[in-house]
Amino acid sequence: MKRTYTLSYLPLFEMDLNAAWRYIAVRLRNPDAANTLMRDTEAAILKRLAAPEAFETRHIGREREHAYYRIQIRNFAVWYVVIGNVMEVRRFLYDRREKVSLLQEDKSRS
Repeated sequence: MKRTYTLSYLPLFEMDLNAAWRYIAVRLRNPDAANTLMRDTEAAILKRLAAPEAFETRHIGREREHAYYRIQIRNFAVWYVVIGNVMEVRRFLYDRREKVSLLQEDKSRS
């Protein structure tokens, strides 16, 4: 029997994604690219929801109760964990930023 997962987004992920959209759409003056990034991000997350644990885990800093997984979308990465039957999407980060320190900001979850 195939395992079914539900999707959950942390507010921090939504803040990250909205900040990226604003930067691309407003500061870089490219709303089409910003909208494409949003669509591609949503599509990649929904595609991964079918089997979120079928991918390599990523070691990021200290040991955690739940392993982190990454979805690469152009120069960005979606970071998520799987808790039971829930794929919890936690961060949306630009690849050139320091991932370990940013992911460690989430002290309320493991």
